[in-house]
Amino acid sequence: MKALRIDTDYLLDILLKLLFTPSPSGYTDRVVHLVCEELERLGVPFELTRRGAIRATLKGEAARPNKAIVAHIDTLGAMVKSLKPNGRLQLVAVGHWNARFAEGARCTLFTDIGQHRGTILPMKASGHTFGPEIDSQPGGWDHVEFRIDERVADLQDLLKLGVHVGDFVAIDTNPEVTATGYINSRHLDDKAGAALLLAATKAVKDSGVKLPVDCHPLFTIAEEIGSGASSALHQDVAEMLTIDNGTTAPGQNSSEFGATICMADMGGPFDYHLTRRIIQICQEFHIPHQRDIFKYYRSDSAAALEAGNDVRTALVAFGIDASHGYERIHRESLESIAELVAIYMQSPPLYARDRFEMGPRAGFPTVPG
Repeated sequence: MKALRIDTDYLLDILLKLLFTPSPSGYTDRVVHLVCEELERLGVPFELTRRGAIRATLKGEAARPNKAIVAHIDTLGAMVKSLKPNGRLQLVAVGHWNARFAEGARCTLFTDIGQHRGTILPMKASGHTFGPEIDSQPGGWDHVEFRIDERVADLQDLLKLGVHVGDFVAIDTNPEVTATGYINSRHLDDKAGAALLLAATKAVKDSGVKLPVDCHPLFTIAEEIGSGASSALHQDVAEMLTIDNGTTAPGQNSSEFGATICMADMGGPFDYHLTRRIIQICQEFHIPHQRDIFKYYRSDSAAALEAGNDVRTALVAFGIDASHGYERIHRESLESIAELVAIYMQSPPLYARDRFEMGPRAGFPTVPG
């Protein structure tokens, strides 16, 4: 194994392309095509599931036991719950996020026949009209509405535009990269993970390094609604490393710098041996890292295991502030994790025994004790 050069300009460029491509869960076809086009440009073969999860392949010297590295390209969003008599729209969230982060957001509404711009606003949006009531009004999705930027005054006007219940609403990302290396945007979860996975894949391809076993970069399209990597795995995948965000908040050990290794989430501990392999790589190659546990968090790993996949899983996270809101990360963390992922792609399988789904006791590992 060796450290590979990560093209940081490429990483940032592909991140911005992803961020400017709307992809709320259930409306992901555009971003699927974007990632497919990028894999074709990199010369990486891939295949798609019926719904659009992408399973790419970096060939290794052996076919099994192989590994997968997964990031999700779907995001939070909203759908039209009802058309209101005042010409505005009631919304329901896609994914789990609080309506307070939606208030004031600029958005795009996608109908069957076109798209329209608009804004999500609280019911009482003008202090000049409602005075102190704007501060005392309740929050939540039942207390916001979508104001469409068209000449609409009532329900009939909305129907004439072709607006229907179930139309998707994509939230503008509004990315900004500062001179100090911070990246502010909505939906960095998990488009930053997808960008660094593509950058690591590019590094492996550009270097010509030989991988010991097949490695599958996976891009899932329903993580925010729970199904994630449940249906995109090859049955011979023995190890799966998930890339996602780690919250930098009081009581957490995550950081906006380096790599955060998640030891456990609400689904329980991650695989002991694979997690220690990831930590070992960080130590050996001097990649800044820290460990954390997330009590109110789940990822593609949980979806894969709940679907019955017998696969070792681990999670590496980029530190993110204000997750599922207007998020902030630092490019240094993305670079650190891209380097880690490129090295992990070169690592041998944890255990030769893992090439079989079932086997004898011989070769089964043990933990220190």
